[in-house]
Parts: sequence; structure tokens; C-alpha cells
Amino acid sequence: MAENKVLNFTKASKVFFGISLTIFLIGIICNFIFGTQLDIQFSGGSYLSYSYVGELDKNDLDDLIQVNTKMQVTTTVTSDVLSNTSNKSAYTIKVQFAGTKAITTEEQKSLTEALKKAYPDANFKVMESSAIESTMGFKFLMKCLTAVAIASALMVLYVTIRFRRIGGLSAGVMALVALFHDIAMIYFMYVIFQMPIDSNFIAVVLMILGYSLNDTIVIYDRVREERRKLGSKTDIGYVFNYSATKVIKRTICTSITTLIAIGTVLVISIVFNISSVTSFALPMMIGVVSGCYSSICIAGPLWVIWQNHKKKLEKAR
Repeated sequence: MAENKVLNFTKASKVFFGISLTIFLIGIICNFIFGTQLDIQFSGGSYLSYSYVGELDKNDLDDLIQVNTKMQVTTTVTSDVLSNTSNKSAYTIKVQFAGTKAITTEEQKSLTEALKKAYPDANFKVMESSAIESTMGFKFLMKCLTAVAIASALMVLYVTIRFRRIGGLSAGVMALVALFHDIAMIYFMYVIFQMPIDSNFIAVVLMILGYSLNDTIVIYDRVREERRKLGSKTDIGYVFNYSATKVIKRTICTSITTLIAIGTVLVISIVFNISSVTSFALPMMIGVVSGCYSSICIAGPLWVIWQNHKKKLEKAR
């Protein structure tokens, strides 16, 4: 491969870092404006889910629910396409109660009776009822974060050992930086779209950790091979650029293939209003793009900077 065909990723590293920092800044600003929403799985609380048929005015429905409950509530109405009849559309309404106090059986029964009395033709039915104590939700959140931390540590340890010939510690640390970069991107996506952080967030993070690390390993593996061929005296920046250029087509094609598959799932979930799938597929798509980007544009250039700095220190001695 001729030198003029080698993409100079290291030269554009400041641009890459600037793009990521800009996105982080936007995310931080949105975080101050919108705040972080935790699902009751983590914050504790309770919710009820009802199914009903026919078109109902959401504002009137919200007012009725609020009048018949002692706590502040928020509602989400989704269309249930699979349950639609030939004459009437089917819907699902999720009623989430503010605070950490669980709704009692009597309160649930009273609300259900009020809905049935106000809308006798809507055929209201309780689909799901859940209550989680705040302490239990916090413990669950801590366990999930611990799982992410352990997974990250083991991944970095693996990279450090496997690529010790090209500076294992630096490779592992920069791979960890890229992983944190991807986690931050996913988190800010949840904030910007005002999606509550739930178990789907943890699932997406764990999957993206593996996906992003795989991209980084592919690049490191190529760097190790090309450095052996080009010799240790070859500029480390050129070795990386040359290696990344050789694998970038493969990395992008893999990411596009994954995006097509996840995108299909996302479209179907939007069409059928499957919110639980949408809240998984959309962050997953963002994570795949971020993982592909961070492996080449963040982890690689940072590794080159580390190696060059290490070389300067050795010469100074």
C-alpha cells in the first residue's frame, strides 16, 4: 500500500477529540436541563399497566386517574397493534406513581373500578402491577454498575496481557478510555431523549463494551503484525495509520451490517409501539456507531500519543 493512500488518523486526532468533547459538553448541558431519569427498577416505586379498547382523550384520562389517587402520577399510552380488533383499536396505559411508596391493593382496586365506571365500553383490564422498594432498587443499581466495572476491568486485563509486545498497559488503558467514551455516549443519549435508565441501559452497556473492545482488538492485532513487518524503528504513528487503514473497511462494513439488523428491530418496535424494545434498539445503534468511532479515532491516537511520550522519556534518560 502506497504511503499516499494511508489515512492519517493521528494527524486528525485533535479534530476527533474535539468532536467527542463537543458531544460530551452538549450531553452535560442536557443533563443539567433535563436531569437523569431512573426507572422504578432503580429508584423504587410502583406502577400499574392497563389495557383498553377505543379512542379516549388522554387529558381526561389523566385527570380521572389523578383524582382517584393520592400520589402524583405520570402516564404513558401506547397503541397495541397486535391486539387491535376489526372495530376498535387497542391501547395500553402505564401509570407510574411518584415517590417510593408502593400502591396498596385497595388503591389499585379503587382506581380500576373508577376507570371501568367512567369508561364502561373501554374494557379496562389490569395487565401488570409492580412495586419496588427504594432500597431494593438502589441495591439492584449498584449490582448492575458492579457488573459493568468488573467486565471493564477484565477486558482491560485481557488487552494488557495479549498486546504486551506493543505496550500492553498503554493499549489496555486506552481501550478502557474508549469504553468509557462509548458508555458516556449511550448515557447522554438516554438524557437527551429523556428515556428512563432501566435494565435495558445496563444490557446495552455490557453489549457495547464487548462490541467496542472487539473493534479495538482487531486494530491492535493489526498494529502488532505490521510493527513486526515494518520494524521497531518505523514511526509508531505511521504504523498505526497504516494498520487502521487496512482494517477500516472491515470495521465499517461490520458496523453497517450490525446497524441494519438493529435498525430493522427498531423500526418494527416503533411500528408496533413496543417501547421496551425501542429503548434497547435505539441506544444500541448509537453504541455501535460510537464503538466503531472510538476504536479508530480515540483509542488508537491516544495509544500513539502515549507511545511517543514514552519514547521521549527514554531518550531524555
